Amino acid sequence: MAVDLLLGLQWGDEGKGKIVDVLTQNYDIIARFQGGPNAGHTLEFDGIKHVLHTIPSGIFHESAINLVGNGVVIDPVIFKKELDNLEKFNIDIKQKLLISRKAHLILPTHRLLDAASEASKGKAKIGSTLKGIGPTYMDKTGRNGIRVGDIEMDDWKEKYRALANKHEAMISFYKAEIEYDLQELEGEFFEAVEVLKQLTFIDSEEYLHQAQKDGKKILAEGAQGSLLDIDFGTYPYVTSSNTTAAGACTGLGVAPNKIKDVFGIFKAYATRVGSGPFPTELFDSYGETMGRVGNEFGATTGRPRRCGWLDLVALKYAVHVNGVTQLMMMKGDVLSGFDMLKVCTAYKYKGETIQHLPYNIESENVTPVYSELKGWKEDLTKMTDASQFPQELNDYIAFLEKELEVPITIVSVGPDRTQTIHRS
Repeated sequence: MAVDLLLGLQWGDEGKGKIVDVLTQNYDIIARFQGGPNAGHTLEFDGIKHVLHTIPSGIFHESAINLVGNGVVIDPVIFKKELDNLEKFNIDIKQKLLISRKAHLILPTHRLLDAASEASKGKAKIGSTLKGIGPTYMDKTGRNGIRVGDIEMDDWKEKYRALANKHEAMISFYKAEIEYDLQELEGEFFEAVEVLKQLTFIDSEEYLHQAQKDGKKILAEGAQGSLLDIDFGTYPYVTSSNTTAAGACTGLGVAPNKIKDVFGIFKAYATRVGSGPFPTELFDSYGETMGRVGNEFGATTGRPRRCGWLDLVALKYAVHVNGVTQLMMMKGDVLSGFDMLKVCTAYKYKGETIQHLPYNIESENVTPVYSELKGWKEDLTKMTDASQFPQELNDYIAFLEKELEVPITIVSVGPDRTQTIHRS
């Protein structure tokens, strides 16, 4: 049985959590494959808004097993808070939530290192969420990290102490003025680790291999977005993991030839949180309206998102890198009321017009080339079928499908799971 894959195609915040929640009824296992609690997947149903950071977005469905894969980095403190928030829903966490022993742990000193490193950069800061993600992945690749499986061992606290001492020496090297009480942070951390130890740890690559043999349907869930990929994103303003399709193979132990459908999620416009280039960013009333109507604030940080027109140069790039087979357009309802819509179809780059993403897309190198389309006035949020779409929205979708050469199979017209329209 093949594995389907769902990931974001922009700079994150595309609405992946909602679509995983909608699709979960078709799958036996939902497996998160990379990233850490810098991600925030928002789900809304029955009038309640839920924000998940590490736990996969299928957790509210009784039918699905949810797996945190080896490519994920886990902060036990944040994980415990997520578990506390789930208590009132009577979910059998021990049975429904599985953790890979090979997933790495975020230590309190990883968060402190993150803060010290970012503070030392001054104006050159990259916009880190300060969750300790980067330093944890650095320890992973540096072969110093502590993994979930380690906390089952008798000597794990000795391993912890050695790494924390190393981190404290590194923090003093940055000479950044950050105040902290490590003893207090560690107390909270060790308490959360004890809660984590009550969950079910597995050798996840073997578990998934056997699940495929048994004919189980698996959906791999990504975090952040393709343009934040450590290799293929807008480096250095990226996250510390592979957010693209290849990351699902390394983040879960799934063979490349087992990937079937790749669902690519994108907004009908574009947003970005934090620093980094954003060629189609708007600083006018259109951008202000997108942010206000779309409630564009980071689910994890609360930071306002920068807003702009849809960038098809960047989106095509993400479609190609990921091998996307189906597209799903989010927040179509936010564009209702715009008299006209712009879509970037090319860049002016060093004196020529190009349609591919170049090495550097900073504003001094790139000027967007736009196509204009007519907007629509209708409120989409009450619509339940694609036959109700205004012609202008159908034209917008048809234009994107022609440019991207991939069908748009779902259009989201609101935050609730019921506001999801499937297109044939």
